[in-house]
Amino acid sequence: MRWIAMLSAVLLSSQPAFAQDAYPNRAVQLIVPFPPGGNTDLMARALQAELSKALGQQVVAVNRGGAAGAIGVAEIARSRPDGYTIGISPNNAVTTQPYLQNVNYTAESLRYLCLVYDNPQVLILGRNTPFNDFAGMLALARTGPEALIYGAPGVGSTQHILTVQLLRAAGVTGLYVPFTGAGPLSQAAMAGQVMVFVEAASIPAATGLGILAVLGTQRMAALPNVPSTAELGYPMQGNTYGGLIAPAGLPDAIAETIERACQTAVTSEGFRVIAERLNAVPSFQPGAAFRERFVAESVTNRALLQELGIARQ
Repeated sequence: MRWIAMLSAVLLSSQPAFAQDAYPNRAVQLIVPFPPGGNTDLMARALQAELSKALGQQVVAVNRGGAAGAIGVAEIARSRPDGYTIGISPNNAVTTQPYLQNVNYTAESLRYLCLVYDNPQVLILGRNTPFNDFAGMLALARTGPEALIYGAPGVGSTQHILTVQLLRAAGVTGLYVPFTGAGPLSQAAMAGQVMVFVEAASIPAATGLGILAVLGTQRMAALPNVPSTAELGYPMQGNTYGGLIAPAGLPDAIAETIERACQTAVTSEGFRVIAERLNAVPSFQPGAAFRERFVAESVTNRALLQELGIARQ
């Protein structure tokens, strides 16, 4: 009986150690690779509370803006693969930026945990512009090559590419002003320094800026009075989507824990309500499908950037 008592004591004394090893047992840092106020930041803040509930630990969002998301994504890629530093990234920072600038990561440097959102892009109107509709924008652009002033969060960002494609289709150009993220860009548009820019519909929902068009073949249910670019004679599709990522070496067990928590958070009523308020579209996909989508787009974007003549050599 004595050895049974000793064994019981050992097992009881070892339980706290096992509990400490369970993931997660402390706060999780969520890197947002853009400044505050942009679409990625808004989606991260919307997800934060529900993801904290699902994981049973606080999720702390930290902004690491700059270089069109590349600075923050590089930090995620080189962080310790223990699940306590993860990130939320839109497609462009991973599928495009490695072809535009010298970054220390590729699409293969990351572990894909789950898709969180898939948001249509819209053409947003800055304040105090000399036009108030799409036709007026084109009329101004035709008066001179730099008459129309437009912005985007970085050269080669999804929004930059979409704007260039739209203006090219209309046979006009404009003066491009780059920004570090959608937050600073929105502030410039509110101050009347930028006439138009492309971003997710969450931005005008948060700022009160007007919308000229939805980049797509049909109108958004949340914006029934805003025409699509197809209606205006320029059929094109523009979406930005993103989700949770981590360093490539993240163990499967931890990745699966985060994936399950992500599904719970993304499909929760709390996240849906906030997302809809931002004209955003919650969209869960598990890690494998999310990875497949990013890797496929990475291949496509490399060819597109070479065609536009902006890919680095």
